[in-house]
Amino acid sequence: MKALTKLTRWLAAMALGCMLAFAVHAQGNLEVDSPAISALKASMQKRHAQLAPLYASGAIGFATDGSIALRDASLLPLAQRGGASALVAAENADRSALYREIARANQHPEWEVDIRNTFAQRWIDRAQAGWWVQRGGAWVKK
Repeated sequence: MKALTKLTRWLAAMALGCMLAFAVHAQGNLEVDSPAISALKASMQKRHAQLAPLYASGAIGFATDGSIALRDASLLPLAQRGGASALVAAENADRSALYREIARANQHPEWEVDIRNTFAQRWIDRAQAGWWVQRGGAWVKK
C-alpha cells in the first residue's frame, strides 16, 4: 500500500510537471525573430522618435488592446493633428502585423490575440512616467 501511495504521488508530480511544461511551451517565444519581425521592429523604432513627444504631451497614449490611440488631439496645434493621426495609424498597422508575425513564427497563428494582450500589458508597464495609459478602460497618467 505504501508503494502504491508513493507511485501515486510520483505520477501526480510527473503529471503536474508535464502540465507546467506544456503551459510554458504554450506561451510561445515572444522574442522569436524573422525577417518580417525585424523589419517591423525597425520601422517601429524609427517612428518612435516622432511618437515620443506626442506621448510626453499626452496627445497619445497606450491602449489596453495593444495599440496606441490619439487620446487628446486638442493638445496639438491644428496643423499637427493630421500628421499625428497618420503616425498613430502607421504604428498601429505595424503593431498588428508584429503580433501576427510573432504568432506565425511560433507556428500558432491562433495565438495572435494572446500575443497582442501580452504586448499590451508590456507596453503599459514599460511606459515612461508622465505618459498616458489605459487602465480598466479609463485613461490615467502614469
